Amino acid sequence: MTVTLIKRATTIVTMDDARRELQNHDILIRGGTIAAIGPDLVAPEGAQIVQAHGCLVTPGLVNTHHHLYQSLTRAVPGGQDALLFGWLRTLYPIWQRFTPDHMFTSAQVGLAELALSGCTLSSDHLYLYPNGARLEDTIHAAAEIGLRFHPTRGAMSIGESNGGLPPDALVEDEAAILADCIRVIDAFHDPAEGSMCRVGIAPCSPFSVSTDLMREAAVLARDKGVMLHTHLAENEEDIAYSLETFGCRPGEYAESLGWVGPDVWHAHCVKLDPSEIALFARTGTGVAHCPCSNCRLGSGIAPLRAMRDAGVPVGLGVDGSASNDAGNLVAEARQAMLLQRVAQGADAMSAREALEIATRGGADILGRPDCGRLAVGKRADIAIWDMSGVHAAGSWDPAALLLAGPTTVRDLFVEGRKVVSDGEVITLDMPTLLARQNELAVKLKDRT
Repeated sequence: MTVTLIKRATTIVTMDDARRELQNHDILIRGGTIAAIGPDLVAPEGAQIVQAHGCLVTPGLVNTHHHLYQSLTRAVPGGQDALLFGWLRTLYPIWQRFTPDHMFTSAQVGLAELALSGCTLSSDHLYLYPNGARLEDTIHAAAEIGLRFHPTRGAMSIGESNGGLPPDALVEDEAAILADCIRVIDAFHDPAEGSMCRVGIAPCSPFSVSTDLMREAAVLARDKGVMLHTHLAENEEDIAYSLETFGCRPGEYAESLGWVGPDVWHAHCVKLDPSEIALFARTGTGVAHCPCSNCRLGSGIAPLRAMRDAGVPVGLGVDGSASNDAGNLVAEARQAMLLQRVAQGADAMSAREALEIATRGGADILGRPDCGRLAVGKRADIAIWDMSGVHAAGSWDPAALLLAGPTTVRDLFVEGRKVVSDGEVITLDMPTLLARQNELAVKLKDRT
């Protein structure tokens, strides 16, 4: 069993139940869990020693919404200045050409980018499967890099010919969708504490699947004991579509189909009204807040302060790299904090609250109370931030990470294993991976 001692961390922000912040403490990792936290811990014989003087240590950050395949389509002309629906229409024909290689490579690049920003656990929402692509293309990618992963089997079933948004070539038969959900859950879902992979069910959105599929997906998820995810109330177009098509607001629609509860989390929720916020709070329904993507697409500022005050469980998501276009989770947390201050005033959200949302907040909405906090018995998912560089020089309060920096970790542990060391991903051959990613992107561009 691997034993590691993180020695003399200048500051540890635990995000434990008491929200303790510790100075000059050590963390002992045994296998995949935290065995002890305290001052002057004695290293067991053969333990790996990681010096953390001058460093801030936090729980690994948690990303609750992503489309990893989109890291191949950053800054695409025609989609750079479009609202959500126009942006999708620009990109669907490009994504239609993706293969399993595109899915695998883009997932590894996206996860590597997240790891460098302190992320140890990421969800992913893959809702299109062209040319033989399957959900396990991303699952294998995550296993190789070593990040904890919560992939969701997304789907689209209503194409343009039936009044939907996606091209017909990207939609699937609904019976086949449900059958494949069963296949991937049975093959890859691990419900155990400390699991490295849990699978969810995630029809893309109310405007790309039928009411029947939404309802049947909820029944299947509960039968299988897995979580549910979709996009909801992302912008004004989304609200208008719901009112015109279903005769109700998105929150009401979700409730009518069984899409509320602690086993459900919705992405964006920019346009939730007070009654919908109350519904989510009452039912424990989670929200993946994606501030950078919401800004990029002009969707608006989500009512994060109101959601938090009402008791809605909230985590952060970087969203896809075609709409962010970065995948830096600590920068996402800073953006969440700043937007609430723009909307509500300088005291609307502190750096510590935003960091809490990015750690234990995200872990909780993914059903992972074993992650997102540093405490004895919890998983050893740990980010170490070097505060001796230019980004933090002169900072009086290193625990206020989001006010200054840095935005790249020095070291990152997932399940007690190092994924990032001295600011570099060490579990993948990054130069070869990036060369392959850029090669694929150039070929996609040349065919557009």
